[in-house]
Amino acid sequence: MTSTTIFKVLIVLTSHDKLGDTGIKTGFWSEEFAAPYYALAAQGAQITLASPLGGRPPLDPKSELPDFQTEATKRFDADEELQEKLSHTLKLSEVKEEDYDAVFYPGGHGPLWDLTNDQSSIALIESFYRKGKPVAAVCHAPGVLRYVKNEDGSPLVKGKQVTGFSNTEEEGVQLTNIVPYLVEDELKKLGGIYSKTSDWGSYVLQDGNLITGQNPGSSVAVAQKLIEWLNSNRK
Repeated sequence: MTSTTIFKVLIVLTSHDKLGDTGIKTGFWSEEFAAPYYALAAQGAQITLASPLGGRPPLDPKSELPDFQTEATKRFDADEELQEKLSHTLKLSEVKEEDYDAVFYPGGHGPLWDLTNDQSSIALIESFYRKGKPVAAVCHAPGVLRYVKNEDGSPLVKGKQVTGFSNTEEEGVQLTNIVPYLVEDELKKLGGIYSKTSDWGSYVLQDGNLITGQNPGSSVAVAQKLIEWLNSNRK
């Protein structure tokens, strides 16, 4: 990257739209996509969207409720150009790490079912991380690191400062017994040095080129950390 380079950022969204066998819809969380998208775009980032199935990823309908609206989500809802772009996400299996400077994963419950286990996603994160490029994830999305390994075969998060949606936050949304695993428990089990703030407070950790945020309210702060990293590592 030169000083005039436009950052190329890949945003990976879930294609999964069901909360287990409850019949309740899920997907990606509006704020966790919209806030970082606009923060990155404001810095001139060139943003590409991808998902396991390609096409339009499912939006968690709960994230559209009045209580969860922010300036970014309202802008997103009215943004016809972005809505059109979202309808044509690339297939994750067709994207390559070498085409981008960073990768960002928004949360929502969907990633726990598909992106966690997606081999293309796992390989992509490993490639970004090993090339020294930033990997950022917020809320439930740190769960996508579950099967990501270091070159020696150990879990990527082992010994690293990480955060993600907490057990008490999962209890708060009454999905503890529905999700396939709890993000906090899994990160700890893998040897991650997990920490958190109070429920729903903004909390972000950076350990080298790994950036994680706790919950929807951490979305902007994760994007800011990512932008800081990209700016400070310009070549």
